[in-house]
Parts: sequence; C-alpha cells; structure tokens
Amino acid sequence: MSNLDIGIIGTVVALVLIAIRVPIGLSLGLVSIVGISQMFNMNVAWGMISATPFDYVGQWELSAAPMFLLMGFLCSSTDMTRGLFLSLRLYLARLPGGLAITSVGACAFFAAASGSSVATASAMARMAVPEMLKQGYDRGLATGTIAASGTLGSLIPPSVLLILYGVYAQVSVGQLFMAGFIPGILSALIYMAMIITRVKLNPALAGETPPPPTEEERREALRDVWPLPTLILLVLGGIFSGAFSPTEAGALGAFFAAVISAVRGKLTRAAVIEAVTQAVVSIGSIFIILIGSLFFTRFLALSGLPTAFSNAILSVSSDTWWILFAVAVIYLVLGMLIDSIGLLLLTLPILVPLVQTTGIDAIWFGIIIVKLLEIGLVTPPIGLNVYMINGALNNTVTLPEIFRGIWWFLIMDLLTLLILILFPALTLWLPSLSY
Repeated sequence: MSNLDIGIIGTVVALVLIAIRVPIGLSLGLVSIVGISQMFNMNVAWGMISATPFDYVGQWELSAAPMFLLMGFLCSSTDMTRGLFLSLRLYLARLPGGLAITSVGACAFFAAASGSSVATASAMARMAVPEMLKQGYDRGLATGTIAASGTLGSLIPPSVLLILYGVYAQVSVGQLFMAGFIPGILSALIYMAMIITRVKLNPALAGETPPPPTEEERREALRDVWPLPTLILLVLGGIFSGAFSPTEAGALGAFFAAVISAVRGKLTRAAVIEAVTQAVVSIGSIFIILIGSLFFTRFLALSGLPTAFSNAILSVSSDTWWILFAVAVIYLVLGMLIDSIGLLLLTLPILVPLVQTTGIDAIWFGIIIVKLLEIGLVTPPIGLNVYMINGALNNTVTLPEIFRGIWWFLIMDLLTLLILILFPALTLWLPSLSY
C-alpha cells in the first residue's frame, strides 16, 4: 500500500471517528500516529509525538488566544454588555424589529471584546432573548437573531479563529484582524436590513411596539454604556494604530476588562473564578485540537495527500472561482458535522498548500474561510451556537424552533459571502493601509 493510499484511508477514518463523536483532537492524533507508524515505523511516530506539541503550542503568537478568551469571559461574567444593550434598546426601539436590531448591534460590540462566537452567543442569549419573548417576538426570530449574530465573534477582531489561521498559515494576525473588521460590520448591517424588511412585511414577528422612552430614561441608560466601547477602543485602537501587537493586546485587554469591572464594582470573586474557569476549559480544548491537527499535518505531508488534492483541484481548473467553489462545498458540508475550530484545523493542512500553489491572497482567503465557518456554527444538524443558546435558555425554546429561525440569516450569510468574493477590496483595504 502506497503512502498516498494510507493518507486517504487515514483521512476517511478520521472523519468517521469525528462523525461518531470521538473528540476531534484524539481522532486526528490517533490516526496520525498509526498512519506514520504504518508508512515508516513507530520510532518516527514517537519522534513526532515528543517534539511537535511543544515546538508549536509554545509559539508567542498563540498566547493571544487565551488572553482574548479571558477578556471575553470577564466581560460576560461581569455583565459589561448590559448597559450597552439597554441603551441601544431605548434608542432603536421605534425601528421595525428594534429589539432584534439592538441584539445584532450588541452582539457586534461584544464580539469585538470577546473573540469568541460561543461566548458572544451565550452571554447575549441570557440577556436579549427573554426581553424579545416578553415583547411578543416570534420565537424563531428571537433566537435565530442571537444564534446568527453570535457568529460575528469569529470575524470581528479580535477573533480566536483568525489567530489560529494566522499562526498556522504564517500570516500576520494583525493584518487578519484589520481584514476582518469591514466584513464583520457588513454582516451585521445585512442582518439588520433583513430584520427591518421582514418585520415591515409582517409586523406580527416583532410583537407589540413599545411606547417611546422618555428623555430621562435615555439619559439614565447612557450612564452605563461606556465600559464595552472603552475596552474595544483600547484594544482595537492599539492594534490598528500599531501601538502594540495582537499578543500584547490580548494581555492588556484582559487587564483592562478586570480594571473596568472593578471600577464598576462588578469584579467579584465568583465572577473572576467563572471567567478564568471558562477560559481555561476553552483554551485547553482548543490546544488539544491544535496538537491533534499538528500530528495530522505531519501525517498528510508525509503521505503526499495535500499535493495530490491540489493537483486534483487544479486539474479541473486553476481559476480562483472554481477553487473557492470547491472550498465552499467542503466547508458547508463538513460544517454541518464538525465544530468551527476543529474544521479549521482539520482542513488547513490540505488547503494552505493549495493557496500557496495558486497564489491566492492568504489574508483574503482566510476571511472567506472564517465566513464559511460562521455559517457552519448555525447550520443543522450540529450548529454549535444553536445548542449553546438552547442550553443557555434551559430548553425554554426548543432546538427545532431555533433552527427554524436561522434560515433567513443563513441566506444573508451566503449573500455576504458572495459580496466578499466579488469585492476583495472590502477585505484588503484596511490591511493595505498598514504597509
């Protein structure tokens, strides 16, 4: 049996193991060790096990991920989003679907402080969905809004997915952060436009229009708006201005989140323990998947499968449109079955050589991939954000109801994806300013 055959069989076995819910990192690691031992011997496999994890996980750039996660969980555990949400609710209440639009805006702000789609969806589900249901919103629209808007955490910087892609593909994380800003805002604006249009056509979706707020209510709401915008300005302003690197921004962001929470009197011992625990569990899971994917990368490289895959794709056409179509099909299909981080790290060993061969801009390609991963976060049957919201609401809204509400947002995501493909300048303009 040739090395290429072993690579193909190993990939199929890995996908089967993941499909039957074996942890992704364990699936990739076991397949890689067995595959390399079959191609060579166990000593080669053992050499990979002993050297690879420390060499890669110890990279300085990766230390930004746990810091941004800690920053996001601190914001969540200390209710840093609530003041902004309440203020936006009062000022946007008279718009068609104003509360849903408020939720999209609040998710976009929280995404810019957390870097995690799951953290964004979880925090906003407990805050916004009960308010929408109380006002008489359609249950599918209420939960679908948060499930879809929560994915903005994957694209709006700082983003853990962009950090992982940048480190793996050897692309500047700072450039990726700048590239993700406009596509993330565009996604939020398209969601808002869709909500306004649907509610105008069917006002019953948004229940009863609340009475206009008084000036006193508006002034009161503005008093607790400052924490999240201040944190975002400090972190993203520092990155975009070049004052500090994304890694430094992660550490400073976590520090500033703690300081702002302390100033507000919200930095309790319970809040700190909750934030640190969630951050440690999340980053531990990510690093286990990352180590498994590194083993898988070595295994695939030794088998020659990435080269064979690139040749197979290019044998049909070397046109960028064909390559993007093939990649989109892969991500849309696998995104139904595998979580976003696992899918990213599973596919990069095959796709990065393809991008390098064809000369596609790696920053633009990274944003396209992350947008595809966003779609996977809400696509049935897995839809990680959907399950997160269902759990955060203690199953008061069922999974079928949430999935029913997500379809309009999926259509908007595909529209946004098409716009980003047709107009690469939307992605590349901000990074070009830093050269």
